[in-house]
Amino acid sequence: MINQTPLFLQPALHEKIWGGTRLRDLFGYAIPSEKTGECWGISAHPNGPAIIKNGPFAGQTLAQVWQSNRELFDNYKGEDFPLLTKILDAREDLSVQVHPDDVYAQQHEHVPFGKTECWYIIDCDPGSEIVYGHTAATRADFRQAVADKQWDHLLRRVKVKPGDFFYVPSGTIHAICGGCLILETQQSSDTTYRVYDYDRPGTDGKPRELHIEQSIDVANCPHIDPKLTYHVRQEAEAKYTELLREDLFTVSHWEIRGASSMIKKNWPFLMISVLDGSGSLRIGAEDYSIKKGDHLVVPATVEQFSLAGELDLIVSNPV
Repeated sequence: MINQTPLFLQPALHEKIWGGTRLRDLFGYAIPSEKTGECWGISAHPNGPAIIKNGPFAGQTLAQVWQSNRELFDNYKGEDFPLLTKILDAREDLSVQVHPDDVYAQQHEHVPFGKTECWYIIDCDPGSEIVYGHTAATRADFRQAVADKQWDHLLRRVKVKPGDFFYVPSGTIHAICGGCLILETQQSSDTTYRVYDYDRPGTDGKPRELHIEQSIDVANCPHIDPKLTYHVRQEAEAKYTELLREDLFTVSHWEIRGASSMIKKNWPFLMISVLDGSGSLRIGAEDYSIKKGDHLVVPATVEQFSLAGELDLIVSNPV
């Protein structure tokens, strides 16, 4: 029998020295400590696999179902689940970092994916900012500025507000700064190179490891802001804003204010995170309740569905 059931996921929660409590306070997650920084909501990565909560696959990890039931994912290419969706609560600044592309990650880290990502600002304190790019014209200039610790001159800081969206391709120098709550869609990778960490100690009291040479190797020099074009479509009581479409994945913001028309399959599989509100997802004659904090995968075997309620969603799929 063809599976028509969405896969609701139990996230993996991660403590971070920069984390806080908003994943509990705003989303109701059972956080492991008062310094919880990351919710890996849709994840098949070995460092934090999400567990399926419902239906015939309940109790299995998303990675297990990916391996054993590839038809649910349209027999998508590759051995590894390609994407990962997180919510990050940055009570304090994250390190200034950069991620490699696929080729560098495969050659140097022996992992399947580099890390291209993007951020949707769910909420932030007034005056919050991010580090996004740098001012060095060449790799030699970048190396010299790092060696001289010219951080105030080197790093570009950008003010943010709720609803902002940033595309962070591999090679982009970046940091989420304190006060930001962000939904991140990324390749399924946990490879991070720290170039600067404010000389702060880790949980062992020692400065955290930096990866200066790798950071210099993979940083885009010069930094160039990507040009983004949003595509907005209004249908019935739903608004669909495509935030990003690139070679690896697409990301959209869906706002449901009543009932959507039928949404027909145009994806290998669909990843949905509920940022706010509550409502229902209908597949055939079945209604599934969804609410703020839910993460789910609509498998390839679902040809169409509809949504109802008051819902704000981030929706992504691999290309």
